[in-house]
Amino acid sequence: MRTMKYNLFALALMLIFLTACAASPKATAPLPAEGVQPMFVEAPAAPQERSAAYGGGAGSEAYTLQQPSQERLVIQNVDLTIVVADPKAKVEAVAALAKTMGGFVVSSNIYQSYTDNGVPVPEASMTIRVPAESLEEALTEIKSDTVEVRTENRSGQDVTKEYVDLKSRLRTYEDAEEQLRTILEEKTSPEEVLDVFNQMMYYREQIELIKGQMQYYEEAAALSAINLTIIAQEKVQPLEIGGWRLQGTARDAVQTLINFVQGFVRFIIWLVIAVIPISLIILLLLWALWKLFRFVWRFLFPRRKTHISEPPVEQK
Repeated sequence: MRTMKYNLFALALMLIFLTACAASPKATAPLPAEGVQPMFVEAPAAPQERSAAYGGGAGSEAYTLQQPSQERLVIQNVDLTIVVADPKAKVEAVAALAKTMGGFVVSSNIYQSYTDNGVPVPEASMTIRVPAESLEEALTEIKSDTVEVRTENRSGQDVTKEYVDLKSRLRTYEDAEEQLRTILEEKTSPEEVLDVFNQMMYYREQIELIKGQMQYYEEAAALSAINLTIIAQEKVQPLEIGGWRLQGTARDAVQTLINFVQGFVRFIIWLVIAVIPISLIILLLLWALWKLFRFVWRFLFPRRKTHISEPPVEQK
């Protein structure tokens, strides 16, 4: 019984302690100091209210941001190798074609090349730019009177993303420059005016650089480049052996064999006529110099003769 009373007494104490902890007063926010006005911040609108502000809500269409679409900018380049009868005349014709289509000649070079037999023939390379919409027409005109089109490689570079990024950066820099101009009108201190002016100069420089890059992209996309290599017909004529006209791979293989034999014969001729006689002359001069050196050495430093005495003869 006594043990039970002790247990009930301990249980009652625990209940009193827990009740006292739960009934403790809550902490209150401190009052603002004297002379300080309390600040009230408006709570953010609920999602439903935001939808209604933009014309949303039940049964209304979703709000979407409309951004202007950017026309794609693609830089097109063509590498063309052609064979013609007269490279010089072809260069003049292509230059006139580019001018007629509203383009221009970037570079032009006429130089001398050689056939496999060592015959000099003219060869040319040039680069022109024509409007992108007239690229196919220009290529058709260039290939119209050619003997052969050896290679034609086309490449395109889409710079739309880079152009859009540059446009966004330009808009940002222009806004910053306008804000700095407004701030400059309000400044009176020379130091502050100089600081704002330096910042404006920095943004102006960035704006000019971006405008130049954008102009390059616009012009490169509007005018396609055609890189021409013009080869003379004599350089690629079929090889004739005993009335046979060899073309393509057979011609190249036979021509390689002929070039090897010609090179080997030239090497033998050079070896017999030039290399061996020159080598003999050099060896003869070296031998003569060696003899002269030995003669001078012996003259300046002669060897001393040593007399070896015979051992005495023993007398019996």
